[in-house]
Amino acid sequence: MVHIGNSWDDILKEEFTSEYYLKLREFLKYEYSHGKVYPSMYDIFNSLKYTPYEKVKAVIIGQDPYHGAGQAHGLCFSVKKGVQPPPSLQNIFKELYNDLGIQPPSHGELTQWAEQGVLLLNTVLTVREGKPNSHKGKGWEQLTDAVIRKLNDRERPIAFILWGGNARSKAPLITSPQHAVFQAAHPSPLSAYNGFFGCRHFSAVNRFLEQNGIDPINWQIT
Repeated sequence: MVHIGNSWDDILKEEFTSEYYLKLREFLKYEYSHGKVYPSMYDIFNSLKYTPYEKVKAVIIGQDPYHGAGQAHGLCFSVKKGVQPPPSLQNIFKELYNDLGIQPPSHGELTQWAEQGVLLLNTVLTVREGKPNSHKGKGWEQLTDAVIRKLNDRERPIAFILWGGNARSKAPLITSPQHAVFQAAHPSPLSAYNGFFGCRHFSAVNRFLEQNGIDPINWQIT
């Protein structure tokens, strides 16, 4: 069974033994044995591994993993060092510069955000090579809904950052008044000029955290 190695194991244990998840497991076994699927099966749950439940300060919700070779590694929008940042990530770095004056880093790996308490969660955690949304509707959405509901139940305030339609569809799950929800267009080149650029979510999240006595995120990546 799934072993994340932190508090998520206990929090999600009912999900990992549920009928929908067992069906998803069978689907994934077939997919990984019959073609190229991203990320590596060892990286699927990296978002939860890097950011335990009790350490979550902010959540960025993506769609599904990058579907090109060597890109996805289990954190939404992130690519491993040595991989060219895709256009959406380049636009995130542009907005970060315009918001906080932080220069774009030399790589696109966002593990430093995850380690500070930014849960980098895709709505779907796997994808077939070259086929975006190919694992949509197979059960991942139920699991990621459960993750968001568990976070919504937490008393300590969390900032939820929803970019694009897939992420914004999760907004109805965030009902507790102590949390904040920041919504904007997706950072992809197709939609970034429709409200992503200028959203200034990085500074807004830090203001929210500080107002609630929580240390802000250092968004600079080294």
